[in-house]
Amino acid sequence: MKKIKKQKKTPVVILVIILIILVVLILLQIRNIKLTNRDKIKETKSMVTNQAEYERDFDSKGYTFDNPKVLLNPYKVSPLTALVMFETENDCSVKITIKGKDDLTTYTNTFSKAKSHYIPVYGLYADYENKVILECGTNKKELTIKTDKLPDDFVLPTSIKKDTSKLTNDLYFYTPSAKGYTLAYDVNGDVRWYLTNNALWDNTRLKNGHMLISTERLINTPYYMTGLYEIDLLGKIYNEYSIKGGYHHDYFELPSGNLLVASDDFNNKNGTVEDYVVELDRKTGKIVKTFDLKNILNMNDGKSENWIEYDWFHNNSVWYDAKTDSITLSGRHQDAVINISYKTGKLNWIIGDSTSWSKEYQKYFFKPIGDNFEWQWSQHAAMITPEGYVFIFDNGNNKSKIKENYVSADKSYSRGVMYEIDTKNMTIKQVYEYGKERGSKFYSPYISDVDYIDSNHYIVHSGGIVEVDGIQSNKPAGLTSGNTKLTSDTVEVLDDKVIFELVLPTNNYRVEKMSLYSNSDELKIKSAKRLGSLGKTNVTKNEMLSLYSVKKQDNEYKKHDIKLVKEEDRLSVTGKFKRGSDINVILYKNLKSSYYKINVSKHPYTALCVDVFTEEENKKYIKENVMFNHDTLPIGEFAIGTNTTAYVMANKYDIVYKLPILIVEKMGPHFAVGDTCYSWEEDVKTFNPDGKEIVAKENEISALRNEDLSKAYFSCHTDITIPYDELGEITAVTKNGEEIVIIKDGRFVLPGTELLNEAFDK
Repeated sequence: MKKIKKQKKTPVVILVIILIILVVLILLQIRNIKLTNRDKIKETKSMVTNQAEYERDFDSKGYTFDNPKVLLNPYKVSPLTALVMFETENDCSVKITIKGKDDLTTYTNTFSKAKSHYIPVYGLYADYENKVILECGTNKKELTIKTDKLPDDFVLPTSIKKDTSKLTNDLYFYTPSAKGYTLAYDVNGDVRWYLTNNALWDNTRLKNGHMLISTERLINTPYYMTGLYEIDLLGKIYNEYSIKGGYHHDYFELPSGNLLVASDDFNNKNGTVEDYVVELDRKTGKIVKTFDLKNILNMNDGKSENWIEYDWFHNNSVWYDAKTDSITLSGRHQDAVINISYKTGKLNWIIGDSTSWSKEYQKYFFKPIGDNFEWQWSQHAAMITPEGYVFIFDNGNNKSKIKENYVSADKSYSRGVMYEIDTKNMTIKQVYEYGKERGSKFYSPYISDVDYIDSNHYIVHSGGIVEVDGIQSNKPAGLTSGNTKLTSDTVEVLDDKVIFELVLPTNNYRVEKMSLYSNSDELKIKSAKRLGSLGKTNVTKNEMLSLYSVKKQDNEYKKHDIKLVKEEDRLSVTGKFKRGSDINVILYKNLKSSYYKINVSKHPYTALCVDVFTEEENKKYIKENVMFNHDTLPIGEFAIGTNTTAYVMANKYDIVYKLPILIVEKMGPHFAVGDTCYSWEEDVKTFNPDGKEIVAKENEISALRNEDLSKAYFSCHTDITIPYDELGEITAVTKNGEEIVIIKDGRFVLPGTELLNEAFDK
């Protein structure tokens, strides 16, 4: 009899394993669906994608000269524009007239011959029945285009002065610094164009007639944008340039068509910003050349009051001069305008006070000659004129490298200044200035602009005038507190006479005087190109999938106010975290967790040139979390903790935020707002265990408890300790006005306290 063999169990085991895996995968998928469908991630389309959808409605077929199709704000970002579409039997050159309130505010343009016509209409008034006249041969057609009113938060001029006999019908294009819009005013101060999306920094016209503006997307705080849009006034994008290091402040179109762009290297070992310039290939968006200022200058030279280690240069302008094949840059935090070779990147010269610069750089400075010469301070918008002069907006901060000689804001002034330089003999002569005669009311401690229109014809724009409690301020708008008044004052000067002046109750970065229409304004419906790259965020680590509870995730979202936005080219993550925190975004895929480190700002800023994105959010956060929704609170205490050893140790092991407040408050300058620790005990005797009485001293606030308790006690107490690496300066002021510096740039400088710095150097 044959023995019956036992069947092997291997196939069954394999089948069971497969089923288990399938169940796990299904559960994971279900969980992932549950997590991804919780409305945590908002998805957005790019402006390029949106415009392609809008253009589906752009069709001239079936429309005639007498019965055209009119689309108001065709790209949804430029409300004072329209697109007129129609066809003609024969080629026809269309002339358009946008009727203004007078000759200087009426605009015309003639387009190339065509049979299919896509006519852009610029310069419409807001909340107005605009009259637009079309002419085609002997045919004439008048259109009425009704526009919506301006947004409620729109800023309008408070003062306009003009000499109409000397003016042209060009417009003044502004970019905002505080809350506001990128826009254009005519000579009457009426708004004739604006964008609804955030467009910052420069806004000049390219050689092809298009404008170049920043994208509306941040790549890093506080104001570094992802790149640039090449647009027309309709808001149509022709090219989007994405830049790995982002864009800030300025760009320049080279003779080749390529773009020099003020950018950053966020991965540099020094952790610095605003000291990097890139050349962008216009056709591909690729970076073909870089200029790293850390390889050209000493970071510790020429320090201004606003100098800080990570923002040591603060480049705010880029200018190429074809005659000398050189690049001129403006370093606000070194009070220096520098010129470098485009070919080699080597330093050619420096304009500025040479005080506090190393011996090796002295040969690059000019010797002043002539009368009434003054150096520039914290300057902006450095350019080379056709005559070879250097034209600068001299902000005039402090007017000295030596603190004892500083000039206060209320006694200072800003100006447009022009220098003639002799690079052979290394001499410099002042040949023009405007603004000094205006005094402190024209003083702008940050931003601002100058423009060359023609010989003896200039724009001087004092864009960052700040008053706090009625006194001129030395700080940018975003770094002030108190009753703040903002002003920008734009002056057009011809033959030393003011022919136009426009004053606005806000701060504006730059002003460009340009015509409404350019040399290539007939709309060409074609797909926009997305060029360049934002780079790729590196994976810091991978591990097998670990899932977090939905409840825990919800708590983290609420605690840190986390917002996730899925854009077409990236996942954008924002939130509120403690300065310098180690934050990771974890993405799940194929049973693996990939960790991506997110940068959290470690530093305060001394030059917040643009405060468009954060102003309201920051104020709201402070009011809710520090002021506890009170408008004002008294200072409960102030002391300077000197335990620098504990400070260094806590940062080294990343345990600062795990320590109790009684230790942390000894690790740096400490203050508290709200009630004192001994509130309600002014009339009560309290003693320590050793019998020593604890005295709660009376003050003018606590004394109000006898009248109204709510005015004396606020039921809140917020302790704040300022880290040493975020400190600029702490100075004691005596009754007679003498200033005694205690801490400078995060280090103790008061004689006798130097030993406290030893812990920082170990």
